[in-house]
Amino acid sequence: MYDLFVIGGGSGGVRGARWAAARGAKVALCEDDKMGGTCVVRGCIPKKLMSYAAHFPHDIETMEAYGWEKFSPKFDWSKSRKNRDKEIERLSGIYLNILKNNKVDFFPGRGRVLESKDGICTIQVGDQKIQAKNVLVATGGRATFPEGVEGVEHGITSNEIFHLPNFPKKLVVIGTGYIGLEFASIFHGLGSEVHVLCRKKYPLTGFDSDIQKFVYEQMQESGIHFHCETQVKVVEKVSEENLTLKLSNGSELTNVSQVLFATGRSPNTVNLFEDQLGLELNEWGAIEVDEYSKTNVPGIYAVGDVTDRMNLTPVALEEAMYVVENLFEGKSRAMTYENIATAVFSSPEVATCGLTEQEAIDRKIDFEVYQSNFRGLKYTLTELNTRTFMKMLVDKKSQKVIGLHMAGEDSGEMMQGLAVALKAGATKEQFDLTIGIHPTAAEEWTTMRTPRNS
Repeated sequence: MYDLFVIGGGSGGVRGARWAAARGAKVALCEDDKMGGTCVVRGCIPKKLMSYAAHFPHDIETMEAYGWEKFSPKFDWSKSRKNRDKEIERLSGIYLNILKNNKVDFFPGRGRVLESKDGICTIQVGDQKIQAKNVLVATGGRATFPEGVEGVEHGITSNEIFHLPNFPKKLVVIGTGYIGLEFASIFHGLGSEVHVLCRKKYPLTGFDSDIQKFVYEQMQESGIHFHCETQVKVVEKVSEENLTLKLSNGSELTNVSQVLFATGRSPNTVNLFEDQLGLELNEWGAIEVDEYSKTNVPGIYAVGDVTDRMNLTPVALEEAMYVVENLFEGKSRAMTYENIATAVFSSPEVATCGLTEQEAIDRKIDFEVYQSNFRGLKYTLTELNTRTFMKMLVDKKSQKVIGLHMAGEDSGEMMQGLAVALKAGATKEQFDLTIGIHPTAAEEWTTMRTPRNS
């Protein structure tokens, strides 16, 4: 009998298992794929490694203005893929060792919860039936294809793009969220001709409107082709690595090497529970939980992307730790999703924390906006128009900073520190009284003095 059985070996699952074992609980975990989950195996980590690779051509373009003789390096897709895969294998092994080092029993295979009765949950993994007092479901999500597209099977998702045998000369990205813009930036940087299909006027739906427009303009100027307010209707296979796309506006994209569908993800809940459990899922298949990550079935908890709350790795980690502390330390900690910083590793990089302008309007907050759009010092010797955009929202009554949005180099690194300030309730005056580090882009956060006209 286990005190906790974890289904899913991603970030949230492993953190929950380790955290519980460190508190003296008897713990087991099952996983039917590589350890590490989406983030490590086919998400954040391999994408960020590819992003690093994609930035070198831009650096080479910049260096000539500083006196370096320009040269033309050759990118080796096969070598890059091999080195990246090797690192992912290493990280996956580390996750498995974390379990071993914390005396967590490991069951390879897919888990299925059969019943929860009299304080005991029964889980099946392969031919084995295991009992536990509590179950933590952390099975994450999976990439999905959109419905209603003829020939959708000729495209790929973010799962397959890491393992393409050949580098795509012409890539069409369908979808303009995190995944779509990151891969569009990556493959453009590596040398592909990239086209992006966007259902709306601008990419990054849900982000601040000024960020959306700025990112769109900067990516277009860099050479990425946007087709906005347009959808794909047909993907026609002409031959191997030669596709034709028919669009809703009547136009076509021809000689396409690869089509990436980055149009959404679905929670991994298929065949995860016996029907008799009566575990509640929402209309998209995500597990319904309360503020303590409890499901409607006693003894069963769920964290991370499978609950479709805020689908970020650090959030899943925190949710898992709260569940464990509540179970094994007698605490009653509920997650809060206010002022959680996030980043999109596109080019330009985007980072944000707090409310967007529209969210502030919807909440009927009387606020003022400070913003700055500038060409960084690094590019003043070049002919490149690589710019940075910063935006701050301030509650007029309390003078607290309620939203920070940035697009430009090192946005993610910068926003992490700024998120601490928002979490602490920093005011505009405290930003103003902070002495900036000169010359940096970051100092701009401390020097914006004049509110934007409405």
